[in-house]
Amino acid sequence: MLEIITNNRKKATLKYVRAFLFFSLILLILFMLFITGVVIYAKSKGAPPLAVPQSTLIYASDDSLIGETHYGEKRYWVPLDEISPAVVEATLSIEDRGFYSHHGFDYKRIVGAILADIKARAKVQGASTITQQYARNLFLTHDKTWHRKITEALYTVRLELNYTKEEILEGYLNTIYYGHGAYGIEAAANYYFGKHAKDLTISEAALLAGIPKGPTHYSPKVNEDGAKNRQQLILSAMVENDYLTKPELETISSQELNYTFGSTKERPVIAPYFQDEVKRLLASKLKLDQETINTSGLRVFTTLDPELQSIAEEQITQTIAKDSEIQVGFIAMDQHTGQVKAMVGGRDYTESPFNRVTQAERQPGSTFKPFLYYAALEKGFTPSTLMRSEVTAFTFDDGRERYVPHNFNNYYANDKITLAQAIALSDNVYAVKTHIFLGQDVLVNTAKKLGITSQLASVPSLALGTSTVKVQDMATAYSTIANGGVKQEPLLIEKVLNHKGEVIYESTPVKKQVLKPEEAFVTTHLLTGIFDEKLNNYTRVTGRTVMDQLTRHYAGKTGTTRTDSWMIGYSPQLVSAVWTGYDRDKTIDLTAEKTYAKEIWASFMEKAHEDLPVLPFRAPEGVVAVQVDPDSGLLATKKCSEKARLTYYVKGTEPTESCIGKAEITNEEAPKEADEEEKKGWFKRIWDWF
Repeated sequence: MLEIITNNRKKATLKYVRAFLFFSLILLILFMLFITGVVIYAKSKGAPPLAVPQSTLIYASDDSLIGETHYGEKRYWVPLDEISPAVVEATLSIEDRGFYSHHGFDYKRIVGAILADIKARAKVQGASTITQQYARNLFLTHDKTWHRKITEALYTVRLELNYTKEEILEGYLNTIYYGHGAYGIEAAANYYFGKHAKDLTISEAALLAGIPKGPTHYSPKVNEDGAKNRQQLILSAMVENDYLTKPELETISSQELNYTFGSTKERPVIAPYFQDEVKRLLASKLKLDQETINTSGLRVFTTLDPELQSIAEEQITQTIAKDSEIQVGFIAMDQHTGQVKAMVGGRDYTESPFNRVTQAERQPGSTFKPFLYYAALEKGFTPSTLMRSEVTAFTFDDGRERYVPHNFNNYYANDKITLAQAIALSDNVYAVKTHIFLGQDVLVNTAKKLGITSQLASVPSLALGTSTVKVQDMATAYSTIANGGVKQEPLLIEKVLNHKGEVIYESTPVKKQVLKPEEAFVTTHLLTGIFDEKLNNYTRVTGRTVMDQLTRHYAGKTGTTRTDSWMIGYSPQLVSAVWTGYDRDKTIDLTAEKTYAKEIWASFMEKAHEDLPVLPFRAPEGVVAVQVDPDSGLLATKKCSEKARLTYYVKGTEPTESCIGKAEITNEEAPKEADEEEKKGWFKRIWDWF
């Protein structure tokens, strides 16, 4: 009987064992099928995108950081090899010691965490790996639902299947939150210690590695004791993982930390108007929306020269009276490359972000005349071309309209002056006569060819700059003349990198020869006349008030209207344009205010060139230079050499007649000269009237 019972028990036990093994096999098969299904799903979904909101950084031409864009969250992405090894070691020691050995899940830690939680009857220990935390930070919310946990697990598998351990670790360190708006180790290193992630010491790295556990509790700014205690815990873990020795631990533990808490980031805003224009170009040229521009981690390398920008801002501040409401627009460009080196769109960006260089349109006054005189040179004029400077009434529109231009202070030669004198003295009558003689559409077409984008009116007063234009367009036009007639659009952005460091845009400047180089150079030399008192006639040259400040070769032109004051000019190396005036068309009445543009331009150009060689304007082939008497425009001789000036002409147009000193004209010669006047044809007499 006992034997029967024993056999029955053995049979029952064997039955249960077989059932257990059967069901275990079924569960194992189901588990394998589940794992296979998860893997197939993860593979089918492909690599999840790793893009996260990151600050776009804007750099100057010397690669210094001048600006960044973010929505209160500082995020910078740096490659793993630009992160201190101590950061990696400290993070692995405290967050995931088995990171390189598991496949996204640490089952030992999971079991240990479950047992610890059961023992404590509360959630006391976490088991998330770095990959799981990265998945959560990238794609998920931090709620504690089963749906979120399952989705997190799927993302974790996808990350492990599609990315290397180094890529996952790099992404984690660049996205984890370290408190106070700092996302990623680079932002944290900047905020807490004022340095780059690659420069962190072991002590600093250990402290930062402890913050993500609880930024509100382990931030040294909030709780220094708690931060230091967690730092010691991490340093001990680094010893256990053979990253440190015990003697090193003792030394590092005693090191004092110097916190900056973001003070190094509170730098003055550099060239805010320039930065705004860069962002506008990112939208218009690269077709990027504002969200992408601000949060996609772009690296934008620009043409800005921080030193020249600083000089421009300093000269504007020093020149314009603090209590004045006068505004300013300033731009400096390299005429050979089109690169914008400095830009000031107003006196105070915080009060008015309106950019008066690229957005405002103002009357350029006489700074428009060089375009006219270039066109005149193309049509046969020369620096010696004579016309009368006197009060003249012009009729147009079939006689229905009458226009009488006036010179500054109503000063006139009441005699003939040369083109060289006309531009140096800014004679308005000479300009309007030239404009009408050429045909009023000629100036419009020339200005458009040079880069003026504003609408221009074909009227007699256009010669005096009565149609409104942009400061940047005027600088572009002068750059074209300075560059021998080769036009290049203003260049602000050199290249743009995405957050991976890949080039997504690189500038390819297009050069276009729009002017004849010979006439362009003669125009340049004509523009040197505003600083040469040899061209004084019935009044003094317009650059006389700043001449004493200048130490090298410059070409330029002033411009004045009732509401606007301009100075645009260039050396062989640099072009700069200055506009000053009131925003609301208030007239410029004070004498000092009328000189602001010239003073800013002169002081900027001199300081900008301090370390540059003194270069002359070099004439191209096809241009000749001769000594000329400025008053007559004829070849200088001993009899009229007191003011002889070296003047450039397109070859074949230089004067061939010599001047006759006034003292040499006898009474017998005067009637003879009158007889010659009578013998001239009607066309020649009309031309001389002009």
